[in-house]
Amino acid sequence: MNVQDRFVDVPGGELFVRSWTPAGAEDRAPIVLFHDSLGSVKLWRDFPEALARRLERPVIAYDRLGFGQSSPREGLPSQRFIEEEAEIYFPALWEALGFTRFLLFGHSVGGAMAIIIAARFAEDCELVITEASQAFVEDHTLDGIRAAKVQFQKPDQMDKLARYHGDKARWVLEAWTEVWLDPSFHHWNLEPFLQQVHCPVLALHGDHDEFGTLEFPRRIAEGVQGPSAQGILENCGHVPHREQQPHVLDTVEAFLAEHPGQ
Repeated sequence: MNVQDRFVDVPGGELFVRSWTPAGAEDRAPIVLFHDSLGSVKLWRDFPEALARRLERPVIAYDRLGFGQSSPREGLPSQRFIEEEAEIYFPALWEALGFTRFLLFGHSVGGAMAIIIAARFAEDCELVITEASQAFVEDHTLDGIRAAKVQFQKPDQMDKLARYHGDKARWVLEAWTEVWLDPSFHHWNLEPFLQQVHCPVLALHGDHDEFGTLEFPRRIAEGVQGPSAQGILENCGHVPHREQQPHVLDTVEAFLAEHPGQ
């Protein structure tokens, strides 16, 4: 397994990027990972390498601007931050790394980003996997964010976040809570983009997800235009790739076998 780190220039700074490439898989279309609202490359833990080994293809993960080892940001993200990942940052990453076609795997808000990228670059995206992704702003999601905000008032919780984001930890938390809890953001949804996605889509979701009901994967799977499936994980919360990694890997591998690309 060849593991490489690099930084990619984007508007506003640099993105930290890590790739895992199994021997002999250099020419296969990579799968690009998109982390959640508090996530980072390090918070994926051993999942990217396990995914690369199982699928026998490169896996690429990066810290969004303001997160992890990427450059800090001034001011909170705009209410179009999900769309902007597809319009600004992913294209810059794609060009810098020089791959052509690709697959996408997005966790939580990263899943919404993956859907919009698949809509925007429909001819180049082979397949999308969303995991615990939001499809619209749901009361259950907002309740979960409010509860998390209370938990993060405890100093030890912020210390844990700082392990992955350093002195950007407070910004990372507020970039999540303050944007999502702003009433003017509550109109956001994936509906305009789902109908533009024509590649295969697998929507994974835990039945005990703290931040979203099973209406999310249903909306995603039924809204896209290509082949789709829902993967509902029993007794699973918001982070299936950590809570039930073997099940996630099995489900993803089986879905790719049904819908092989390059």
